[in-house]
Amino acid sequence: MNPHFHLKNTLYMAILIVLFAVAGCSRPDTSTKPPATAEPTTPPSSSTGPLSATSPDSQPNDDSGLPRSPDDHTEKVYRAKLAAVGDVLIHSSVYKDARTADGYDFRPMFEPVKRYIEEADIALANQESMIGGEELGLSDYPRFNGPYEVGDAVKDCGFDVVNLANNHTLDRGIQAVVNTIQHYSQLGLLYTGAYLSPQDRGQIRTLEKNGITFALLSYTYGTNGIPVPEGKTYMLNLIDLPAIRKDVVQARSLADVVVVSFHFGQEYADMPNDEQKTVARAAAEAGADIIIGHHPHVLQPAEWIQTADGRRTFVVYSLGNFIAAQEGNRERTGGIMQLTIEKTVKDGTTHLELKEPCLIPTWIHMVNWRQYKIEPLRTAEDSQLPHKSAYWDEIVNHMKQWMPELLIPAD
Repeated sequence: MNPHFHLKNTLYMAILIVLFAVAGCSRPDTSTKPPATAEPTTPPSSSTGPLSATSPDSQPNDDSGLPRSPDDHTEKVYRAKLAAVGDVLIHSSVYKDARTADGYDFRPMFEPVKRYIEEADIALANQESMIGGEELGLSDYPRFNGPYEVGDAVKDCGFDVVNLANNHTLDRGIQAVVNTIQHYSQLGLLYTGAYLSPQDRGQIRTLEKNGITFALLSYTYGTNGIPVPEGKTYMLNLIDLPAIRKDVVQARSLADVVVVSFHFGQEYADMPNDEQKTVARAAAEAGADIIIGHHPHVLQPAEWIQTADGRRTFVVYSLGNFIAAQEGNRERTGGIMQLTIEKTVKDGTTHLELKEPCLIPTWIHMVNWRQYKIEPLRTAEDSQLPHKSAYWDEIVNHMKQWMPELLIPAD
């Protein structure tokens, strides 16, 4: 036999053995992320809104996009800033002030505080009054309905998520809720707390920013006595502790950070009541990381909740009014809460830390129920707030009483 021929065959056989060995160790990754719900994972046909969104600057947990090797001790740190505000409550004097020749324009009202929202990676607002549009007839207290253009201003200001679970959600019936959801969906904003179908309700909203995934939930204490439509319990999330615990646990499996909004408490009360504290504690123990409160129309303090498993949950019990037409200094004072979330990944473990809590107190400027704008409290004119310095100190002391490290910048 030709020795060269024998050598060539031997080389061929060796190459084939190596190829088969490599193919046998390289298997496609068939694992998938746990489904958000047992219901169908596609949005219901009646909803045009996204159920999750991804930031264009989101980063994978590893620069290569490949799984980490067991001996890879590289530490990766991800940061995202969250901002949240209280009530967007559109009284008639507010929408009349926004009236233009061809519709409504609320954007100038938001302009003075827009930068505080835009600098955050994810921003939440409580849409207190539905924006069912002029076709349903605009209306004021006690049953609100505002124009669609409110949503345009919310979007323009930089918000990403709107809470729709509050005591005014059902003021103008099912159609106002549907119109509100559809408009926000068209604008590309996520909505939570009110839904179009059981499938819509069953899919927890998630949002990824800078390599950190947020899950968003929201609930209200009630609806001012208006019953939830028969057979449509999915339409609104009411505060129910077993349901909240179940939702939070599910959200915990889908995200790094669980954010829960609660519409609760006593209107115009400066301090949270026992019920608020009980609900917040239940959500925290179930796995919530951040709790945002609204409904009292005035500011209530922030605090840390130390959980039984050693975590620390941030809660602010009320952020007051963001935009509304109510009398009284406290009712015209709100807050933009900012919080930095830091995620550290090393050796296959993830550590989450909430840092740099910061509050920007805001003031609703108005003159004779017109000329509305939301501005930083520190810039309020003397004609609006004659004793601003003393009032500023009062607000600072009020909000920091349980959280001395809360930053409230004076400039």
